[in-house]
Amino acid sequence: MHQPDNSPHQSLYYPYQVHPAAPRPAAPVERVPVLVVGAGPIGLALALDLARQGVRVLLVEAQQQVCEGSRAIVFTRRSMEILQQVGADEAISRQGLPWRFGTSFYRDQPVFRMEAPHDADDRFFPMINLQQQFVEEALVALCAEQPLIELRWGHAVTAVQRNEAAGEQAGAEIEIDTADGPYVQPADWVVACDGARSTVRQLMGLKMSGAAYEGRFVIADIRVDLPFPTERRAYFHPPWNPGNTVLMHREPHGLWRFDYQLPPGETPEQALEPASLKARIDAQLAMVGAAGARWQLDWCSVYSARAMTLDSYVHQRICFAGDAAHMLPIFGVRGANTGWQDGQNLAWKLAATVHGLAGPGLLDSYSEERVAAAREIVDEAGKSTRFMTPPTRGFRLLRDAVLSLSLSQDFVRPLFHWRTSRPHDYAGSSLNAPGDDDALFSAGPRAGAAMANVYLGVDAYLMDERRPGFVLMTFGDAPLAVELSAMLAVWRARGLALQHWRVRRTDQGDQADPADQTARRLPMDEAVPERVVTSGAARVWARYGVAQAGAAYLLRPDQHVAARWIRLDAARLDAALARALARA
Repeated sequence: MHQPDNSPHQSLYYPYQVHPAAPRPAAPVERVPVLVVGAGPIGLALALDLARQGVRVLLVEAQQQVCEGSRAIVFTRRSMEILQQVGADEAISRQGLPWRFGTSFYRDQPVFRMEAPHDADDRFFPMINLQQQFVEEALVALCAEQPLIELRWGHAVTAVQRNEAAGEQAGAEIEIDTADGPYVQPADWVVACDGARSTVRQLMGLKMSGAAYEGRFVIADIRVDLPFPTERRAYFHPPWNPGNTVLMHREPHGLWRFDYQLPPGETPEQALEPASLKARIDAQLAMVGAAGARWQLDWCSVYSARAMTLDSYVHQRICFAGDAAHMLPIFGVRGANTGWQDGQNLAWKLAATVHGLAGPGLLDSYSEERVAAAREIVDEAGKSTRFMTPPTRGFRLLRDAVLSLSLSQDFVRPLFHWRTSRPHDYAGSSLNAPGDDDALFSAGPRAGAAMANVYLGVDAYLMDERRPGFVLMTFGDAPLAVELSAMLAVWRARGLALQHWRVRRTDQGDQADPADQTARRLPMDEAVPERVVTSGAARVWARYGVAQAGAAYLLRPDQHVAARWIRLDAARLDAALARALARA
């Protein structure tokens, strides 16, 4: 029998590995630096990011397997750049289907063709499709290889007790139930990554603000052979589902995802009845020219669109990330993709805090930056959601007018653009170095923006470096000035992971061409004091808006720009690092 409201089904084709429930730990239970609750895609990636920065992590998961069903299937370029840092990009690229186009239809007529930007400087495509369970399996395998991570399956949180004492006594005690009975796990820090129905959030009595929309959608993964390319196909007001919306995505392993909107008043139980599913899937197949196609159901569920967020993601020693912190409509692939940005932002700040490098406001900046990102997404996602599922008669009249005009008027067709997920720009962050050098650059990412990738040669890109920490990227042939080298040494002596990348001048005749066969990806674990970029240096200068030697960028560990200078000296570098760590 089909289960309603996000209760998943076992896949018919891909059996899940069931992990033995971890035994209850022997008393006394050892206190851990960081306890991550929830081994979904966000919790797994966060644990890996913390571990690569030298933080020991205990990861607990109530279930004994990765998620059932496809769930999240579309992952953005920015997510792949984040996952590359923890080593998961190759497994996902090997299985996934990359794409960059989308077609919107009114009734059965194409009215808008979306094209996401992609050029030679991008290692990854704008989007890649892969079922969430395969992403989780890749991350679980990486966790198993990481000695600083312990993953306990079958351990469910039942109570949260915060210790409000100051100093080393602060932290939290989490009561956890197992097949062997309950135990209490003390931790210096707790991160809740336990999803939209977060147990930790509910136990703490925290409420989200935002909007819940009336429209419900059925997700149905079916095995069927269709001739369409890998892209997003959106059907507005299809003849068999008037006034509603249908989405289609190709998935790996011969599956297709159908998302179709339900009419008002229909319950999830009614929608997931086998006869209802068959009638609607058959109708959609007939509309796209595949009437009578043989298909089999793999998995199905029902979801409702919500655009909500907690007002703060840090509550003393307990932090929230991913769907535990916010619930966002999937339109524009914002769920897991936003959560991974949360995790990357939090990981370096929590690691700096655990290692005693952070100022008192660094973790507060996690909440400030990511709540602002969520509110921006809520606003954008609300526009998409109101177009997909008009909440009032007025919105429906406006949407229907746009749909009707799109058949004959070019100017309305861009309104079909789905405002896909993108990296947030922390332009107003308190961690950005003050100064007016930003305005002196002709191009390149400003303070707060994510760094830009650059093609350096065959299978070699600027962002391939996976060693964690801050990066000082300087431009020019000359070695680093003595006073700047001394300042790097001062911060490294304090325990800060701080790399130096030197990008050669543009006049060395070393411009990389996409057909160049001379450069290769360097080993990621090569411990060198300085990374010198020679092949492709001209492309880096141009992409970063550098016109003369002496310019520099300071990159945060989450690959966002903390500062950039036309001319750098030791005092400015010292001040920027202090500010980026909230020590100023």
